Amino acid sequence: MDVEEEVEGSEVDPELSLINEKEVEDMVGVQDTEVIEKEVPQAETLGAKSPRMWPDVDTERAMRHYKEVAEVQQTYQDDVDLFDTTMVSEYSDEIFKYMTELEEDVMPNPDYMDGQNEVTWAMRQTLVDWLLQVHLRWHMLPETLWIAINIVDRFLTRRVVSLVKLQLVGVTAMFIAAKYEEILAPSVDEFVFMTESGYTKEEILKGERIVLQTLDFKVSQYCSPYSWMRKISKADDYDIQTRTLGKFLAEVTLLDYRFLRCKPSLIAAVAMYSARKMLGGDWNESFVYQSGFVAEHLETGHQWICEKLLEDNFAQQYVCQKYAHKKFLKASLFAIEWARNNSSQGQEDVPMLKK
Repeated sequence: MDVEEEVEGSEVDPELSLINEKEVEDMVGVQDTEVIEKEVPQAETLGAKSPRMWPDVDTERAMRHYKEVAEVQQTYQDDVDLFDTTMVSEYSDEIFKYMTELEEDVMPNPDYMDGQNEVTWAMRQTLVDWLLQVHLRWHMLPETLWIAINIVDRFLTRRVVSLVKLQLVGVTAMFIAAKYEEILAPSVDEFVFMTESGYTKEEILKGERIVLQTLDFKVSQYCSPYSWMRKISKADDYDIQTRTLGKFLAEVTLLDYRFLRCKPSLIAAVAMYSARKMLGGDWNESFVYQSGFVAEHLETGHQWICEKLLEDNFAQQYVCQKYAHKKFLKASLFAIEWARNNSSQGQEDVPMLKK
């Protein structure tokens, strides 16, 4: 986490700062240097970029999507299951409305890699793949993984990081996410073990303070796609095959930087739409009502997922090995095979978005 000196415009009282300059120097191993922290330039200073939010569609199509969803929401009768305590039907509408309001506030800059000097998108993919291994090895909750990767991306949005400290960013993010989400979180010593003693206990603890201060302690605002996926699953009575395949496809998006433009609710909808399509189902009114998206809105995301599945050696990624287990219904094997058999279909007339 070779964080370089903070922009001069933001003055912080040394007495009140959680991180002093010496701690940063000790953590990143910098000595006698003038530059310690450096803010990543904002997207607008880096030249013309594609839109921050996905999807980038014309106004006419966007209005058509909005009208279709509004019509379904007005006419569709959603049966309230009073015995489904997990979805708390009495408050679910207000809960999801509040979650929707929080989404954009904790999204990273999708072009942050333009401000990095040593890190690339391929290195980010390697880091995410390693975090997937750590997450499964310590049997942590699904939300812990999503929060950790969100922390990584938001931190890299605001700080320049050296390659040798990239893994420290990842393990620190997982450490923070686990403390927030897990009932019994792994200790700092266990996280040191995860890195094969590549970093010390002190480095991880100092890294925690740096990350939290950089993100203004905004951790709990992030809601993973699984929250929306549970809601969407109501449309097919929580079918286990669709849900499991959807979870795999959602985790595939973690490895694809193009989905950084995508809100968690949209990632959930794309994953469920792709799962339905692969299993031969349709995207009917019930799914439109529960997700808030029509099929045309989700098709490009589905194509992106298929492209990722067909990349060379993608089957060697840990997410594929994880979901190749019978515990997960061998979802990765099925999805990759389906993508190969259907790669030539549905490519025409799909409004591909800017990457």
